[in-house]
Amino acid sequence: MASHISVVVSQGHSHNPAKRRLEEEIVACLLTEPAVEVNVMPHLYDLKADGSAMLCLQGISRDLIVLAWLYPRATRWILNRNGIGGQEGISLLKENEDAEDDSDANSPEDSSNPEQDAELSPARVIESLEIPNRKIYCLNLAAATDADTFIREIQRIAHETKVKTVETIGWLNGTPKAEHVQRMAQPLPGNVDHAIPVVSKPSERVGSPIEEKTERRWYPVIDMSRCTNCMECIDFCLFGVYGVDQQDTILVEQPDNCRKGCPACSRVCPENAIIFPTHKSPAIAGSADVAASLKIDLSKLFGAPEDDGVDVAVRERDEQLLLAGRDVVGDSVGIARNQIATPTAEPDDLDRLIDQLDALDL
Repeated sequence: MASHISVVVSQGHSHNPAKRRLEEEIVACLLTEPAVEVNVMPHLYDLKADGSAMLCLQGISRDLIVLAWLYPRATRWILNRNGIGGQEGISLLKENEDAEDDSDANSPEDSSNPEQDAELSPARVIESLEIPNRKIYCLNLAAATDADTFIREIQRIAHETKVKTVETIGWLNGTPKAEHVQRMAQPLPGNVDHAIPVVSKPSERVGSPIEEKTERRWYPVIDMSRCTNCMECIDFCLFGVYGVDQQDTILVEQPDNCRKGCPACSRVCPENAIIFPTHKSPAIAGSADVAASLKIDLSKLFGAPEDDGVDVAVRERDEQLLLAGRDVVGDSVGIARNQIATPTAEPDDLDRLIDQLDALDL
């Protein structure tokens, strides 16, 4: 049976034997799956846009499953920024969020009136994008420790895509018109499906690991399903990372200008649309749950000053400016006035008592 879906295993940074074994077991198990073709490549986040691995990915036009040591959101938008688009495929794997969440990023709060919020919500960049008519499924290798879990999910997805293919053939009623055949035979716009030839031997359906020299990278990835093109990131970043395309849409123009380890722009993004895929905080690394964790900071209980996301971002940016030999700017550059923290708590009895004493003018 000819394969009809491609699987990519993106190897992690870690040389941990357990992680390496998991990757190898998944690939070995896929040798027996006639419905899939497999590629093994270095860490997705580190790939260069013009490297052999990214070119291979760009050449896959069929439905695609990508397994990486990243949150699915991060994987999807790394692919998108490199011209590898598709409809979001839904995975049934549950995320295992053991990473520490120290983020105070400005995340949208839960709405008490979803219908009203939907009417007031600004347009998202994704609404203006042309998304190819194929599915991309992004699986986080950190979601489970056994290969069987991933193989079962890949089998489920492969079956799902096969059923849709059969339904399409049925729609043609066995007597397709010439224009139907031509349309089905054409690859998706901008892509040619030359990743791996279909052959009969299972062992030949697994591409040789793509050897590409990579270095660990650090740059922001924009989630276009959340981004409203507000441009606050380009105003805030002073290192020339962001730019705009011909349609005046925000983009990460010079990713390698980003200061390694600095996630400051993600903290000032009003929509939590900026991802740093390898950050230790799930909210910044691409977790689907944008709400910051509810861990209690005991220092705050004893009167330590509380920093919000903007305070942290300003401090991080100033640190990077100093390291680059430049002057600090504080919150005087690139911070919307409505983002600067102001007291919003309702006055309590003590506040009212102090107000009454002030009114007496003693």
